[in-house]
Amino acid sequence: MPSFKIRPVKSIRGEISLAGDKSIAHRSIFISAIAKGKTQIYNFPASRDCLASLRAFRKLGVTISERGLSPYGLNISVAGRGIYGLKKPRSAIYAGESGTTFRLLSGLLSGQPFRASLTAGQSLSRRPMRRVTEPLRRMGAEIKARGARRTAHGATEDYPPMTIKGGRLRGITYRMPVASAQVKSALLLAGLYAEGITRVIEPKITRDHTERMLKDFGADIGIKGKIIGVTGKKELISPGEIHIPADISSAAFFIVAAILLPDSELIIKSVGLNPGRVGAIRVLRRMGADIKIIPDESSAFGSEPAGDIVVKSGELAGVDIKSNEISQMIDELPVLMLASCLARGRTVIYGAQELRVKETDRIFSMLTNLKKLGANIHVSGRTPKYARPQEKIVIEGTSRLKGATVKSFSDHRTAMTMIIAGLFSQGQTSIDDTACIAKSFPGFLEALKSLTL
Repeated sequence: MPSFKIRPVKSIRGEISLAGDKSIAHRSIFISAIAKGKTQIYNFPASRDCLASLRAFRKLGVTISERGLSPYGLNISVAGRGIYGLKKPRSAIYAGESGTTFRLLSGLLSGQPFRASLTAGQSLSRRPMRRVTEPLRRMGAEIKARGARRTAHGATEDYPPMTIKGGRLRGITYRMPVASAQVKSALLLAGLYAEGITRVIEPKITRDHTERMLKDFGADIGIKGKIIGVTGKKELISPGEIHIPADISSAAFFIVAAILLPDSELIIKSVGLNPGRVGAIRVLRRMGADIKIIPDESSAFGSEPAGDIVVKSGELAGVDIKSNEISQMIDELPVLMLASCLARGRTVIYGAQELRVKETDRIFSMLTNLKKLGANIHVSGRTPKYARPQEKIVIEGTSRLKGATVKSFSDHRTAMTMIIAGLFSQGQTSIDDTACIAKSFPGFLEALKSLTL
């Protein structure tokens, strides 16, 4: 498709409602499908990733019907089949580029009494899966995946496509080596089918959407600090309705734009404020951002906290972002890197190496593009290719950026960050591809246009 061109705007002002939180939406489909009863899901985002989960459960025999539109999403109805009611798919389930769909399905299918195959798109097929397949095998699942050598000593990594033969799982206690809400969720879903208790120990607390929703559906789940345990073999019961709050990851682009563009004021309605997801808000406030939160005191969003976010423009100052904060802002780091480029002083981001195994290597994509815009940014402390890197991103703030020709690297968050950068970079910014934005936020450009002056 032709390149997309952005020129500076004066400010961003107004009030907006955004599509539902992608992480919550995936889980709403997964858990509703295996519960007893019908679940109405409101504000389900029509993004490629979430629709991949929807299509997957239709292949597993679940009836899902659309019941009208929310501002940027769908209202749908899921006829749950109970914990033992999924059907063997007639062909492989295609997860597209959705890592959440693929990894969570790996856990759920591990508990089924049939064999199923999972395939993925080109980018997802290059993303590592051993972090989820290894503990699932310990639970008793038979998993065959495409393997690839990763060290000179013969160790292998698992990649899509994958075939899973489930059933007869046993509960285990698993200490996760890397903080990952996707891996944790996959193990908890598998634990619903296991004998005994499945315990997951996190190295750092991650988003807890799965735990909250399982509780809402009556699962026997306990949480003590970084230890989450679920008892298997118990039916789930639908609460009837799930209202999905707006996605904080989508809101972050608008928040940064409103901070950095002068004379801006923005209200984002009913945003999800899960404690494991608001790390970007905490960091921006630490940098000096004028961000106020008006909590929603109703029970509309069940156990998920939500509220309106009010943002006004202002100056930012550089800060250190520690490695123990990264899991609470991993999806917002690209746009936080952009904000840091225009902050006074130095920002150092520690322990962000997980960005290298997203849809693209986001550290590489952001450094490449931001340097083209005139940013002073570099990475230090890298280790050999196959070791776990302990690197830091160092950004020296500047007073302005200049327009340039940049690339999306076929990554939705890189693309949206570059569009935001173009709003306040001198001259014209041109980005090679914006089609990838539909992966998470198909209405992004229209929403942004409605607010810019």
